[in-house]
Amino acid sequence: MVQTPETRALLSVRDVGVRFGGIVALDGVSFDVAAGQIVGLIGPNGAGKTTLFNCLSRLYECERGDILFGAQSLLRVPRHAIAALGIGRTFQNLALFRTMTVLENVMVGRHARTRTGFLRNALRTPSVGSEERSTEKRCDALIDLLELGAVAHTRVADLPFGTQKRVELARALASEPKLLLLDEPASGLNHEEVTALGALVRAIRETLRLTVLLVEHHMSLVMSISDRVVALNFGRKIAEGTPDEVRAHPEVVAAYLGGAR
Repeated sequence: MVQTPETRALLSVRDVGVRFGGIVALDGVSFDVAAGQIVGLIGPNGAGKTTLFNCLSRLYECERGDILFGAQSLLRVPRHAIAALGIGRTFQNLALFRTMTVLENVMVGRHARTRTGFLRNALRTPSVGSEERSTEKRCDALIDLLELGAVAHTRVADLPFGTQKRVELARALASEPKLLLLDEPASGLNHEEVTALGALVRAIRETLRLTVLLVEHHMSLVMSISDRVVALNFGRKIAEGTPDEVRAHPEVVAAYLGGAR
């Protein structure tokens, strides 16, 4: 099949293997994420989902295989250059600056797109002021998109957990990623917040025209917003396809329920 811009893989995971001592965390995992898709990555605890995310972020090294972002191997990209390359990430455990405001946290996420160096900032050259205004304008737009305007100047520590989750999402988006990695975004949220999150992820995909890879235990969220789903168990890929195909796959049923249906 001839690939079009709509179907071309933005991310290709190819035969990735990771081992921690005698424990096999990932065992030859391969799948593609097409540009513009929302892809859910599911599996029981210990399946290898977070290990794979950490490989994508360059926090872990792969023992074998490759990970391509576009045509470029991520394994040759320094960890600090991942955000500038076009990959943004949220974390299961919030990693916000709690004594800083919402706006300040989001502006921190913008640093991968700033160009003025230390000397220009120290001398306060005209380009510094122009870049600061551009940064604040971009961050204000993201704050509005995520409905955080009312708390933009509030310390993160003073906000409810669900709101803090949206702040971290805004910060990840501030670097203008092409690929957004969401690590357990529904963790700790109530039913209403999970429903709102699903609508928000879809809106972000459409508004910002980006691609999303989602690790999540909340199955109804994954199945309701994903175009495709990849299932892992004990470090192996056991299923891949549409939400309906993966939901009905015998190995997925066995992994979650402990036996064949």
